[in-house]
Amino acid sequence: MISKGSIATSDDLGQPKRPIRLSLTLSIYIAKQAFIGIMIALLALGVVAVVVDLIELLRRAGSRPEATFAVVFTMAWLHLPFFLQQLLPFSVLFGTMFSFQRLTRSHELVAARATGVSVWQFLTPALAVAVGIGVFTVTVFNPIGSVLVAKYETMERIYFSYRASMVAVSQGGLWLRQPTDEGGELLLHARQMQRDPPTLKSVIVFFYDDRELFSARADAEVARLKPGNWVLIDPIYSNPEGDSEVLATLNIPTDLTPDRIKDSFEAPETTSFWDLPGFIEQLEAVGFSATEHRLYWHRLLSLPSLLAAMLLIGVTFSLRLVRRGGTGILVAGGLITGFAFYILSDVIFALGLSGRLPPTLAAWTPAGIAILLGVTTLLHLEDG
Repeated sequence: MISKGSIATSDDLGQPKRPIRLSLTLSIYIAKQAFIGIMIALLALGVVAVVVDLIELLRRAGSRPEATFAVVFTMAWLHLPFFLQQLLPFSVLFGTMFSFQRLTRSHELVAARATGVSVWQFLTPALAVAVGIGVFTVTVFNPIGSVLVAKYETMERIYFSYRASMVAVSQGGLWLRQPTDEGGELLLHARQMQRDPPTLKSVIVFFYDDRELFSARADAEVARLKPGNWVLIDPIYSNPEGDSEVLATLNIPTDLTPDRIKDSFEAPETTSFWDLPGFIEQLEAVGFSATEHRLYWHRLLSLPSLLAAMLLIGVTFSLRLVRRGGTGILVAGGLITGFAFYILSDVIFALGLSGRLPPTLAAWTPAGIAILLGVTTLLHLEDG
């Protein structure tokens, strides 16, 4: 009598059986179903995000007559790429649950597994789709989305806060713009900034009057930020006629603080994935911490792995046969897992921003935890 175990491991001649390979047609079909499910979930979540953002912008525009509905509507759509990138992991989770639940209810996966195809084999095409979406998002969609988000933030400053970005960082150093008490404006350039105590090195200040005409220039090796003032030490003060004099000190009124200067930098979401490494180097060369930007860059790098992990978790809630019941519990479990992951990611991200975790560890930990959870659960359900 031949045992059941011998049938699974050998043929009639006693030779080991070759592992059954997933056909190309079935691979393409599973990949297509996974892609459609993810896109449906992303579309649904994106519509909800746009509606909620539009309502919030309309509320804020209530006291801003210049913020018309056309302006608000445009801002909501410009902000959409930011939300799509944030919602993509949850779209993969919910889209995977939707598509694999449908394949399970129609017994298509049951038929495939009856032929000897393992869960790991028919998951490979779906994993390839998740990783491919992640790579496309990081390398193509993120650079395009960063431009749109930058336009959104510009419109937000114009129509809601009336404050332009005060600080810019380039390879030449730090550029800072602020109004003067006389109704004009000054443009300050420094090679480097030291935060403790707040000190600028190699400073040049250009003064402009209320007609935006050049009125004076001050050059100093050091400028210290005191409460309410920039204090230039031994500056050379020059006027448009070319006359100059050396002063002991020059006080320039300001309401800036080191934290306000740092907060004026461009948000990492407005910088392309390809440009972030260079911008991080520029920030650190000037003397500012680039922890937030470095953390964001590593989160982008970890996105393909994170999407693959969310797909694995989604599959664990989707392979149960309908006749066994408990489908509602599994769907609820998937939703709870998604929200728990969101909270965990935020906590780890906050630890990374505070410096308690290295940016690399803080960015990659959620993806690592999700992968371990998905693989462990599948091994327990399928091979345990």
